Amino acid sequence: MELIEAFDQAVSKSRTLEKKPSNDILLKMYGLFKQATEGDIQGERPGGFDFKAIAKYEAWTNAGGKSKEDAMQEYIDLIQSIFDQ
Repeated sequence: MELIEAFDQAVSKSRTLEKKPSNDILLKMYGLFKQATEGDIQGERPGGFDFKAIAKYEAWTNAGGKSKEDAMQEYIDLIQSIFDQ
């Protein structure tokens, strides 16, 4: 199976989770997804009291530097590990 196809399937599969993962896992999913689809983050870190935006920014930053392919594979592996639990 091609990596992009497997990634798309993992994204679809993530939407069928019966139980909401922890915030840490959700942020990791977000960061890997954004890195896989858009590459390294651009722009300034959000300021003020928008803690959700700051957490998302940090999650994407943590995935930064990975190639889109590596981020896709890590996302696929993460989703699979959630369903294997």
